[in-house]
Order: sequence, then structure tokens, then C-alpha cells
Amino acid sequence: MNDIAEVRAFSRLYTRVIGALDAGHLDTSFTLSEARLIYEVATHGRTTAAGIARAMGVDPAYVSRLVGRLKDEGVLELAPSERDRRQSDIALTKAGHAAFARLDGATNDRVSALLAPLEPTRRAALVAAMSTVRALLGDTMPAAPLVLRPHRVGELGWLIHRQAVLYNQQHGWNGEFETLIAKLYHDYEMASATPPKALWIAERKGGIAGSVFATPSEGRPGTAQLRMLYVEPEARGLGIGKTLVGQCVSFARDNGYKRVRLWTQSILTPARKIYATAGFHLVDSAPHHSFGADLIGENWELEL
Repeated sequence: MNDIAEVRAFSRLYTRVIGALDAGHLDTSFTLSEARLIYEVATHGRTTAAGIARAMGVDPAYVSRLVGRLKDEGVLELAPSERDRRQSDIALTKAGHAAFARLDGATNDRVSALLAPLEPTRRAALVAAMSTVRALLGDTMPAAPLVLRPHRVGELGWLIHRQAVLYNQQHGWNGEFETLIAKLYHDYEMASATPPKALWIAERKGGIAGSVFATPSEGRPGTAQLRMLYVEPEARGLGIGKTLVGQCVSFARDNGYKRVRLWTQSILTPARKIYATAGFHLVDSAPHHSFGADLIGENWELEL
């Protein structure tokens, strides 16, 4: 299925699921557009037709017609605007507040029914996918809390798959890179708990936004190795990489390590900026051919 057909198929499914084509939205007498207008007035308080038109992204004349119908039905009331006497402030009447309560409750019930059959991991995946769609289409979203937690069963395999795909898409790296990181995650999981090791998953909106892990650096007593820092593309620019690196450094310091070391590539500019900001300095570099590409590998260190 091509991209256009997939988007159209999703649109058909979602409009059916939310009842967008029902004669009365959510078993009320309101159309979907009227219900949306009631929602905008309820959440913004007193507003204007122009403000509603901007929020809904529709023609002001269409909004004026909707407002007129809802006013006639006793749902809305109009009063001269104190800010601009040429406009009228729009607010909900007592009946309008009751209508909004019915619509809001029915919407929550519909969404709950949609999510209820899904077990927790599939539910989290659905919610995360919806957040991704909003972000990619330019919708502004409030900052979501970031949770750092240990990995769960099944997530090491997911991290290997996800990072192999991302580095292939972004840099053209081949299966050699996937083989390498599979070994690194295997070695991490099989390593003894002494000296200390740790892996952090950055979770945001129920989905994995990034990760990193720290292990003892082989052959370098007192040195921790920072490995596999990555952040999902849609979560970049939010400080997640900085948070993960900071967590690694704090862990190494708290567990008696004298320094933190890492290996990266010169083309990974955003990651290098994070390391430099955290206080790491470049120790040495050397060209190499790996992952199907000519690269310059770099070793960085931070004294604690």
C-alpha cells in the first residue's frame, strides 16, 4: 500500500471509530462541528468567533453560522466584547455547560472503550504513535514528563533493532553495525554486577524516547564506558540526550569510578556536542572502514 492510500485508510478508520460521520455526534443532537465549537468555548472561557475560527482552523463565516444556531438553541450567549466593541464575546449558557459535560463524558467513554481491549504494552504503543503523528504534523504539545528506568524483558532486542534501523536510515550503516551492537548489549546483560553497571531507558508518553548504558571499561581499571547513547528523532531537542549522559556521569561518580570513556564517530555531531557540554574531551581519533562506510572513530574521556 502506498503512502497516500495508507493515510486515507487511517482517516477512514479513525473517523468511524470516533463517530465523526454520525448524524448526531456521540448520540447527541449536535453535529461534530457544533460539538467541537462547544469544546473550544468551554476550554477557552469567553472568546470570540475569530478566536474560535483560528482554533478550529475553519472559515470565520462558517463559525458565525454555527454560533448563530447554537445561540438559537440556548447553548451560547453573546455579549459586547470589552476588548473590542466591534466583536461579541461568546460564552456557554447554563444549558451549554450541561451540554459540554455530556459531550465530554461521552468522549471519555468512547476513548476508554477504544483502549480497554488493549493490553498495557499495545495501549502504550498506540498512545505513543498518536503523539508521534501529532508531532510530525506540527501540532504543538505540552512538554511530557521524562522517566528514566531500567530496561524490561524484550527491550534489549527492541533497542538493537531500532538503532540498527535509525543508523541505516540516517547514515547508511549496514548489518555490520547491527551485529556489533547486538554483541554490546549481549555483553552488558551477561556481565557481572561487580564492578557496577547500569542501563537507562528514557520513557516519554509511554514509549521509549532514548537510552544509554554504562559498564566497566575493559582493561582500564577505574574507568566506566558510556555506550549506545541514542534518542528517537521526534524526541530530539528536548534535552533527553543531555539527561542520559548526565545520568551516566552521576552513576560513575557515585560508584567510585575515576573517569568515563566513550567511543563515537566524528560524523555524529549532535552527540559530540552533548559530550563536550558534559565536560568530555577528545583523547584520540583514527580513520577506519566499518559498517560499510569510511569513518573517523574518536575516544573521549571525562575525569571525575
